[in-house]
Amino acid sequence: SVFVPISFLPSTAGKLFREFGFVLAAAVIISSFVALTLVPAAGAQISLTSDAPRFGWLVGLGQRFAAIYGRALAHILNHPWGVGVMALVVAVLAGLTYTDLRQELVPSEDRGTLIVYAEGPDGVGLDYMQRQADEIEKILQPFVESGDILAAFNVIGRWDPNRIWLTATLAPWSERSLSEQDIIAQLRPQLAKIPGVRSSAFGPNSLNIRGGSRNGISFAITGGDYDALYNVARDLAERMDEPGNAFENAQISYQPTQPQISIQVDRRRAADLGVSLDDLSLTLRAMVGGEDLIDLNVFDQAIPIILEAKSQAITSPEDLQNLFLRTAGGDLVPLSSMARIVEEGIAAELDRVEQRRAIEVEADLAGETSLAEAVEQVRALSRETLAPGMGLVLMQQAATLEETSNDLLLTYGFALVIVFLVLVAQFESVSSAVVILLTVPFGLAAAVFALFISGVSLNIYSQIGLVMLIGLMAKNGILLVEFADQLRGQGYSVRAAVEEAAKVRLRPIMMTLISTVIGALPLVLASGAGAEARISIGWVIFGGLGLAGLFTLFLAPVIYLGIARFSRARDDVSGDVDRELGALQEEPAE
Repeated sequence: SVFVPISFLPSTAGKLFREFGFVLAAAVIISSFVALTLVPAAGAQISLTSDAPRFGWLVGLGQRFAAIYGRALAHILNHPWGVGVMALVVAVLAGLTYTDLRQELVPSEDRGTLIVYAEGPDGVGLDYMQRQADEIEKILQPFVESGDILAAFNVIGRWDPNRIWLTATLAPWSERSLSEQDIIAQLRPQLAKIPGVRSSAFGPNSLNIRGGSRNGISFAITGGDYDALYNVARDLAERMDEPGNAFENAQISYQPTQPQISIQVDRRRAADLGVSLDDLSLTLRAMVGGEDLIDLNVFDQAIPIILEAKSQAITSPEDLQNLFLRTAGGDLVPLSSMARIVEEGIAAELDRVEQRRAIEVEADLAGETSLAEAVEQVRALSRETLAPGMGLVLMQQAATLEETSNDLLLTYGFALVIVFLVLVAQFESVSSAVVILLTVPFGLAAAVFALFISGVSLNIYSQIGLVMLIGLMAKNGILLVEFADQLRGQGYSVRAAVEEAAKVRLRPIMMTLISTVIGALPLVLASGAGAEARISIGWVIFGGLGLAGLFTLFLAPVIYLGIARFSRARDDVSGDVDRELGALQEEPAE
């Protein structure tokens, strides 16, 4: 009931929950079938005798623990208001701790691949960037010699002649002493010292979410005029690079430095000389880039006929001025007599975001800064620098983080509603469902404490674990509340019913907690490829469910004691089947 509906959520979170939800739901269905068929059949064939002589010490330990729990529970039920105050304090502390958690889309992962992106000034040639690439490879060479990097491959001129993409393959995890993050931390200060180029080292994330040029923060400033946007973006980037901020190596996409040759034609002079503008345009196209005249069809194949100048005819702007055009009278006049050649800088690209003019800004995250912290700082800086009429639009991972956070809040709410409706239908009682539902948030609070203690960030993997924790907490609550309702139906008072139910259900609840916590232990101790994702989920289950057991064993009985007294006890139907069978046996045969 929890995992199947959330599998239909949209966006990135929905794609992850879809696989997780369907697999877990199928596993629960199969295990339920086994529990209801194979386990009773096996139990009927196995003699269930006590192993007390062999495990007497273990039985004694269990009995002493149960006695301690019984005394503690009786004391707590005698002081329910004190427990309520403590629960409120725990809730407040969980809320404060939640705000201190590192929040990011995905944790920093060691994927065994390192990427260096470098960008030089507009207009530089491949030879210039080749020299810069050599400098980058010299910085990587010590890591190659130590065996941490196996090989490096670079591509110069991808998308633009002034860009470098270098991909380095790291040695297997067990064969190197440095992690990917350690290597990146050592590379960034050295790359920043290369003159004439801005470099950024980063590693790919496992989800490849809206992959931009690097794994940092990316956003766009939107407005109506590129010049005004450029001034604001440059000011904002300078502020982001100031010491003490959460950013490094901030870059803007709009740079009006791309060299361009502009031919400004004096139309009146051309008309006086009798030169047609069409002839002038055709001459320039043919001499500079070539003019596609017509396609020649030969044996059902289209062969383009292109008019172009011979090789090396135009090698400089001065060569353009020496082009001659024929006038209406048949004379030849130079292009310089009617046109002026101007060299100017322009932007290589004019971006638009959400149908508005935009300039994109990218930056690396400094130190241990989380993506959520970087987003908050960008918004604070933008409020100080953006002019009226301008807007801030998050992009790439920052946009996905915001979208995923909103979707997960919807997921938690949806899961709680589904759990509540199913429990009401099963118990045929609203109060019993409310008791279980009120303990679930404290299980999430326990997971928040576990993440804070372990230092694990709140990311998309740990959030998956939180959703799973909702189902586990509901299951443990059902064990206690169901039996307490049955005891009330047999005539027990609310206090006696919940106290007896907690003592009897202590063993199965503890068995569930211990088995689940031990099962999550390998995730906590994971290493190698993908360990960061497994650790995030593991700590939520290992630490969260371990602490949540206290809420199930102590808080749930107090909540039941306070709420169940306002509901009618369930009718005891345990003897109905025996009475009906006895009545059938007494009827005379026809």
